[in-house]
Amino acid sequence: MLVLNAAEVRQSLPMPQAVEAMKQAFAAFSSGRAAVPPRTHLAVPQHSGICLIMPALVSDADPSCRALAVKVVSVFDKNSERGLARIQAAVLVIDPQTGQPQALLEGATLTAIRTAAASGAATDLMARRDSRILAILGAGVQARTHLEAVCAVRTISEVRIYSPTPSRVEALIAEFDNLSSQGIRLVAATSPRQALECADIICAATTASTPVFEDADVASGTHINAVGSYTPGAREIPAETAVRATVVVDSREAAWGEAGDLIQPLNACLIDRDHVHAELGELVLGRKTGRTDNRQVTLFKSVGLAVQDAVAARCALDAARRLGLGREIDL
Repeated sequence: MLVLNAAEVRQSLPMPQAVEAMKQAFAAFSSGRAAVPPRTHLAVPQHSGICLIMPALVSDADPSCRALAVKVVSVFDKNSERGLARIQAAVLVIDPQTGQPQALLEGATLTAIRTAAASGAATDLMARRDSRILAILGAGVQARTHLEAVCAVRTISEVRIYSPTPSRVEALIAEFDNLSSQGIRLVAATSPRQALECADIICAATTASTPVFEDADVASGTHINAVGSYTPGAREIPAETAVRATVVVDSREAAWGEAGDLIQPLNACLIDRDHVHAELGELVLGRKTGRTDNRQVTLFKSVGLAVQDAVAARCALDAARRLGLGREIDL
């Protein structure tokens, strides 16, 4: 069995390839070629944590497109006090023909890449082609990978980043100072309003449980990726924005079970279930269109699906074998 650490996962799954892999994953999901049971939630309240078990199977006539994997991901809010990352994860890749374990991948890095790559795919299918200004709310791991994902699908000239912790924004900007040589200007915003002013694309990637910006600050024609909240009681997006936006989700079933950004407006009778325009896979398959005019506000709401992990892990494993990455162990 091949074992890949975080650096090897990152090397084997560069963002442009990850974006295309996510298009494949969502197409498989929306066409019924993926079996994705509801994820199991195991609360660890004494440590402010939750453990999620996420299996998925992708069936396809082409053996190279098949995938089977199980991810175990833990979110422990007090890990920062221990000097650890909030998200810990591992992904077990299984041979879909024999059931034999093939690889074990460091899962937090895979999760960060595949989550942002889904937003990259949504941005490619929904954002205006002339989008140039990106606003990122949050300055954690997802802010970093979302910066990479959006820049992989649009020619961005300015990135505005806001976090209530300015030092984290400064660290993120320093980390990506090489982008200036590519004509991309990174700006530390002092407020969400300043970040959103004239923004073409907004990425909300925070741990907030209440909206992180005002609807009035969202300009016509903006595309929004919202990935931070994944429980019914938490949301990053104002209800007014969800109401006026063309909404695309990763999964209708998962969204109506977990996405507070949509569930709360639904419970307030501001929208109904038909307000979800499409699943992302339906856009990939050409069954629905993501944008019909340049003044439309579009919203991609993601809670994360195990099919993303299965396809991303398969792609990473294939690349790692070609590149000679990782180390083999005997079980």
